[in-house]
Order: sequence, then C-alpha cells, then structure tokens
Amino acid sequence: MARGEAGGRVKSANALVVNEVTKQFGNHVAVERVSFTVPRGVAYGILGPNGAGKSTTLRMITDIIAPDHGTITVLDGLKPGAESAPYIGYLPEERGLYPKMRVIDMIEFMGELRGLSRAESKKRAGTWLDRLGLSQWTKNKVQDLSKGMQQKVQFATALIHEPALVILDEPWSGLDPINSEVLRDVVDEIRKAGRTVLFSTHVMEQAEKVCDAVCIIARGKKVLDGKLRDIKRASALDGLIAIEVADEIARDKAEVVIQDRALVAEKRPPLAGDHADYEVRLADGATPPQLLAAFVTAGVALRRFEIVTPTLHQIFVAKVGDSAAVAERRPDESDEIEETA
Repeated sequence: MARGEAGGRVKSANALVVNEVTKQFGNHVAVERVSFTVPRGVAYGILGPNGAGKSTTLRMITDIIAPDHGTITVLDGLKPGAESAPYIGYLPEERGLYPKMRVIDMIEFMGELRGLSRAESKKRAGTWLDRLGLSQWTKNKVQDLSKGMQQKVQFATALIHEPALVILDEPWSGLDPINSEVLRDVVDEIRKAGRTVLFSTHVMEQAEKVCDAVCIIARGKKVLDGKLRDIKRASALDGLIAIEVADEIARDKAEVVIQDRALVAEKRPPLAGDHADYEVRLADGATPPQLLAAFVTAGVALRRFEIVTPTLHQIFVAKVGDSAAVAERRPDESDEIEETA
C-alpha cells in the first residue's frame, strides 16, 4: 500500500511549517531563526548561494539532523522523523544508490522499503523507467549509468511511493537541458495532483520555471519569502522602463524627454540579453503613463515601451549581493554536514 496521506486524516492548509529554526555547528551558525510556510499543492523553492544553509534546512525537515532551536511541523501536525517519514519522498544532494545493483532492482527495492508490495513496486518501477527514458537500462548495474541517469534513478526511488511531500535537494545537478525539462514536467505533474514539492537550488533560472513560491536565504538567514509573482511584481515597482525607438530621428526626440529630471532619474544600457535601446529609471513620483505621454507629445516613434520585470536571478543578486554568491569552506564543520548547496 502506498503511503501518501494517512487514511481519514483531516488535511490542513499547509504541507510544512518551519518556525524560528536555528542550527549551529561548533562556532558556525548554519541556519539562524529561519521561518517559512509551504502551502499544500505547490512547488516551493529554498533558494540561495552555495553555503547558504539550504541543505541543512532540508536535513532538519527530514530529521537527518535536529534543530538546536525552533519547531518544524510536517503535513497534519506530524513531527520530523518516524511520524512523517512514510509521507515524504527525499532526494538528497549526495546520491545514495547501490552501484552494483541492477537499475530495476534498485527502484523496486526502494519501493518495498517504502511499504509497497513486491508486485506493486515492480509495476511502478517499470512505469518510472519508461517515464524517465531509462527502459533500455533496466538490467544494467547502477554503476554503468552516467551521473545524470543515476540522478534520474534516485529521483524515481524518491517518488515511487507517491509521497504527499516531495523534498528535492539540488535536483537538477548533473542533468542536461533535455532531462532538466523532464524533471520540471514531473514536478508539475506532482503539483497538479495536489501534492507538494519542496526543493533547494542555487540555479535561479530553473527555480523561476518551476516555483509558485520561494524562500531566499543567505548566510543562514532568510532574506525574503512569498509567492514568486508577488515578489516579481513588487520588484517591478522600482520604476525601470525598457525603451526601443523606431529610428535615429525618434532617438533624438527621445533624448530630449529623457533629460527631463522630473520624469527620468537615470538612463542606462539594457539588461544583458535584452534588445532594447536602453532602460530608464523613473524619477521619484513619476509614473509610466506620464513618461509615455511625454514621448507621444514629443512625437517619439516607439517600437517598445515596457515596464521591466526583473528575473528571479536579478532579484536574488539585488537582495543577496554578489559577495554572498561565493561559497566559503567552513573549517568547523565536518564533511558530513558541510553545506555544498
């Protein structure tokens, strides 16, 4: 019998509540007073640079290590550990497959450990191998597979029992673009089924494609959290406008408008990868419609006038800072607990 939700249990609105959690290793505080809530049926990202405390946070949720302070509540009031383990699927950053086992045996074995019958485990293992494009490798030993294929095998072992809460630590590590897309599709399927995905990553581009909500942490502390669309909407209020003019005549006319400091505080090159002619930052109190009206009045032929919504990566850098993107080795932590995610 698969262990997704306990029969007869009344569902709460949240899959996970982390409250004021702190974890210290020697003199180093890896996670400091971090709180966030993960609603049911969403993809929730714990984001941050290397060494931020992401993996430590996930290990506390799965009871691999215990917090020094704070509380963690899983699903319907369950504690981390034996109570909640049957309802969680966990993909650790460090891969834990048996290299000399056949791929099909590895997945079936994990299914049986999760409470499935042998027949059901075999059936689901075959389904996952098909789903992940590994059918031709079923009889190979795990050690024969590439790093990316081993990643997909472990992904199947984490999901075979259809857990209510799926926890993935750096799930895109070692995956090429095609397999990364497969993983995103599976995460979307889990979410649409009403189950919850919690994952950590420092790859903002992947998180932006998957997340409903995020919590960004740096140096062990929460920087911000919330629904991704709300975070991006709030960041768009910084007043950046991307401008593309029709021709050189329009450019000259636009320059006159841009010199009006009541409307424009700054002109600068566009963001990398953007094909706008330039960006402008509105002056305090000025609005996009006012600037657009000024262009129209001046007879500026525009091809593009767009309020810039920053990417998650840009928000991340703005909130965390470039210096935090560099991981530092912590000499007071052992290799077993060192943060590499």
